[in-house]
Amino acid sequence: MTQIDHQVDSLRPDVSGSKVFKFIAFLYGIAAYLVFCVTIVYAIGFVMGLVVPKTIDTGTDTPMAEAVIINLLLMALFAVQHSVMARQRFKAWWTQFVPRPVERSTYVLFASLSLLLLFWQWRPLPMVIWDVANPDLAVTLVTLSFAGWVLVFTSTFIINHFELFGLHQVANNLIGKQAAPPRFKTPLLYKFVRHPIYLGFIIAFWAAPTMTAGHLLFAAVTTAYIFVGIALEEHDLVDLFGDEYRQYKQRVSMLIPWRRSL
Repeated sequence: MTQIDHQVDSLRPDVSGSKVFKFIAFLYGIAAYLVFCVTIVYAIGFVMGLVVPKTIDTGTDTPMAEAVIINLLLMALFAVQHSVMARQRFKAWWTQFVPRPVERSTYVLFASLSLLLLFWQWRPLPMVIWDVANPDLAVTLVTLSFAGWVLVFTSTFIINHFELFGLHQVANNLIGKQAAPPRFKTPLLYKFVRHPIYLGFIIAFWAAPTMTAGHLLFAAVTTAYIFVGIALEEHDLVDLFGDEYRQYKQRVSMLIPWRRSL
């Protein structure tokens, strides 16, 4: 779910000339996208403790050491799936078996399923690290967390939300349209930070009026993974765009707006 995926993905229209295949691929892409939508909405409730039946601070009582191990394994599973399947070398191998038009949808589906597994099997660690007593400050933090999620979604639409999550590819395949070659661009928010999607996630995860040990573990590990993901993604972008992206890195900060470097 990153900028590199939007910029690199392209179609191979020779996967199948069958209209039936193209239509099935289109339906598959829609289904994968709907699973993603359910997952991301649940993720908001899970992290913020809102509405959903199981949140980051509820679930099966488990001894602390066991809970930490299970939670780390769940996050590691998502990290490995999310990073490995996004690499170009893996895609070159993977698309020998998965038709290219549905490769992105399959990636989105697998990422969503690994997150749903995490939500289902997550073990709470209820010890309170901080609890904001001031109601105005608590509301401010909740608002800031919502703003982080808004930043995530806004940033995806700025760079083509539907390509990022696979719908563009299956729609192009359905009508027999070939995708344009990848082109480096930095619209709107990308002129201020290189990774506004990741910035939104960090804000959403850390802006909590009540921070439990489980929430802290989740926020800390996912933030560390974000920095690993940025390094992998930017390596791919440099390989793809060369000096154009190197100059962008010098000109625009990674995550903190209006600073030259992080």
